[in-house]
Amino acid sequence: MRTYIFKLYKAKRNKKLHKVINIAGIIYNHCIALHKRYYRLFKKSLNIYKLQKHLTKLKKIDKFRYFKEVGSQAIQDITQRIDRAYKLFFRNLKHKIRTAPPSFKKIRKYKSFTLKQSGWKLLKDNIIEINKQKYKYFKSRDIEGKIKTITIKRDTLGDIYLYFVCETNENKVLARTGKSVAMTLDLNRF
Repeated sequence: MRTYIFKLYKAKRNKKLHKVINIAGIIYNHCIALHKRYYRLFKKSLNIYKLQKHLTKLKKIDKFRYFKEVGSQAIQDITQRIDRAYKLFFRNLKHKIRTAPPSFKKIRKYKSFTLKQSGWKLLKDNIIEINKQKYKYFKSRDIEGKIKTITIKRDTLGDIYLYFVCETNENKVLARTGKSVAMTLDLNRF
């Protein structure tokens, strides 16, 4: 696996990505609230499949229709992150390690969302289409291998970066020549 990081050009259309990241933060906080409520009522952890099913129902309600701006696979990734965090929390409780459960995040501090197979498309040399909107990015090198996921991250300055996680065949074995090398280092002088 190899990760390539590219910065997006600054443009007015980047506001849409900022909005999607904010909505992903709202979904994250909503899922945390559901987990806490479910645990308070039933003393059990909420199942990831029930959570995903609930979120798909919410997207059909007018009040939560804006959840559709975040792709379904990105929502699944958010629920998987929360599920991993709660499993780790309960495992630590079992082993008597003092930890806190996953907590709410400020929406403006929520940093990223991940697209797996759909919701993005590479077009020309340095243009990517995310949620039917085209964005330019600084392409400093070619992407080698098959792209598995794309993570859109926002830093503290408001710049947006694309993280391409690629599957590559990096099993390059160097041939052994059978020759040895001798090196002498003089530590008395700098």
